[in-house]
Amino acid sequence: MATAPLLSATPSGDLLELRPSGSWTAANGTTLEALSTGVMPQLDRSGSVKVDMAGVSELDTLGAWMLEKMTRRATSAGHRAEVVGAAENFAGLIEEVRQVNRHNPVPARGLNPVAARVNEIGRSAVSATDDVTVFLQMLGALFWAILGVLRRPRSLRLTSLVYQLYKVGWQAIPIIALITFLIGAIIAQQGIFHFRKFGADSYVVDMVGILVLRELGVLIVAIMVAGRSGSAYTAELGSMKMREEIDALSTMGLDPVEVLILPRIVALICALPILAFIGSMAALYGGGLVAQFYGGMGPAIYIARLHEAVSVTSFQVGIIKAPFMALAIGIVACSEGLRVKGSAESLGKQTTTSVVKSIFLVIVLDGLFAVFFASVGM
Repeated sequence: MATAPLLSATPSGDLLELRPSGSWTAANGTTLEALSTGVMPQLDRSGSVKVDMAGVSELDTLGAWMLEKMTRRATSAGHRAEVVGAAENFAGLIEEVRQVNRHNPVPARGLNPVAARVNEIGRSAVSATDDVTVFLQMLGALFWAILGVLRRPRSLRLTSLVYQLYKVGWQAIPIIALITFLIGAIIAQQGIFHFRKFGADSYVVDMVGILVLRELGVLIVAIMVAGRSGSAYTAELGSMKMREEIDALSTMGLDPVEVLILPRIVALICALPILAFIGSMAALYGGGLVAQFYGGMGPAIYIARLHEAVSVTSFQVGIIKAPFMALAIGIVACSEGLRVKGSAESLGKQTTTSVVKSIFLVIVLDGLFAVFFASVGM
């Protein structure tokens, strides 16, 4: 039968004799902690310590560590400590505990700054390669899903597609129109303010029309869609990945790309050109209002000047970019959602990564298209 643990401390000159007894096991952990803490002041004052374990009836790892902690307290102060009277069946455990944390770990050697920088660049290159691989894998999976839908048109999730169009397209119109309206108004105001110094107020219309239709209209809309809809795609798919709903679809014999990703990306490709058109019209309207109230240019003059400055080619250049930007945003958002692990921290990290990568790709694509259209004379 287990007995309660006890610890008697008998000082004799510089020698402190400790006599533990009873059951020194984890079941009495609180009591053992109190007993060991109570003798610490005497350990600090004594020249040597002797632990007589003849009275210990039960001992486990916790009890052995409590005794070892007291002897280490004495030796760390430069005093001598010894353990005597331990039963043979306790000797092995006491010796194992005595060897724990006896040697300090060797500190890691610091990397040379140049080597550390090279290592960082290498890791970044490997990470970029992984990102490109994941992007291409998602693009290939999407291509096969489209081929499957073309072979079996009834497999297209029409209800899901319409719902995603409603979320990505219709619900985004108010904020897209408001932001692009303000962007157009700001461009016109700044243009009038600076062009007025040279008597070239009318050229503000050229600047607003070309910038909005060729570059800023679709670029601003794509960035807003990446932040609004791309992040939503990543969060939705990431949450489904965390709850193992995507694994359940695969177990049921359904293709997650065809069921979840294809409707989202197709909806994005259909919605972004429409949103870019609406945003461009809102920006031109905002520029026209500023030109009228700030620059004194009537609506008829603004529209006539816009008709002279802007051609159908400028409109085509902007609209052609939109589906490609939508494809890049959709692939990045969905692939990052599928890379979510089983924690909320991972979900937040991948959502942030999705938005940053999408905006980066949108700007890169815009630059590539600018070079391409300049080379072909558009």
